[in-house]
Amino acid sequence: MSQPVPAASLTGKTALVTGSSRGIGADTARYLAQGGANVVINFRNKAPRAEKLAAELRELGVDVLTVGADLTDPASVAEMLAAVKERFGSLDILVLNASGGMEGGMAEDYALTLNRDAQVGALEAALPIIPEGGRVVFVTSHQAHFIHTTPTMPEYEPVARSKRAGEDALRERIPALTEKGIEFVVVSGDMIEGTITATLLERANPGAIAERRESAGKLYNVSEFAAEVARAAVEPIPADNTRLIGDTSSFGA
Repeated sequence: MSQPVPAASLTGKTALVTGSSRGIGADTARYLAQGGANVVINFRNKAPRAEKLAAELRELGVDVLTVGADLTDPASVAEMLAAVKERFGSLDILVLNASGGMEGGMAEDYALTLNRDAQVGALEAALPIIPEGGRVVFVTSHQAHFIHTTPTMPEYEPVARSKRAGEDALRERIPALTEKGIEFVVVSGDMIEGTITATLLERANPGAIAERRESAGKLYNVSEFAAEVARAAVEPIPADNTRLIGDTSSFGA
């Protein structure tokens, strides 16, 4: 893995990445740990995988806490943040990576509950321990970010609209965050090769990934996109609080 965050640049800082036992979240946690950050790995039900990642990151000389929490359960989120405060005292970087909505057997409003309500709830719950100079990173997709102007696959539309609703609700809090000296940035990427969402979309719409790859010229893989999320945690915030990763030529402004 390359090192998108300069070594030791985050020494003494603490970062919490939601949904970080696997995929983009796990690789983002790796990059932040490489940069010297103490890391909180959040998982919903994959404790062994989270512990395996934690053991790997501790080899880098950083402190790692694994915490199981369901973001849609406010009590669970409160317990997680209490554990973070007890262990580290404060939280410098909050990466809102966990999302979903294409899983089977969930309530009809699950996507909106997770991708909007839970994101806002996690931020509000974390604010008391995020100091001045802290940063919040929200991870989304072009298919969601541009959903108001560019249609997406019917199979993904409910998720896309719920993620955009989450982004909008978080953006409304930018003035209040700025007042506290806390920075906020959205990282939006095209379809990411190798993610669960891409797999589910491909299953529902065979050929969708190849078609998008041909249209875009290139699709980022999990590690490449996670590197961009990690950079968003340390690099200057763009004027519009948005980092667009990958091709956007087929998405309307």
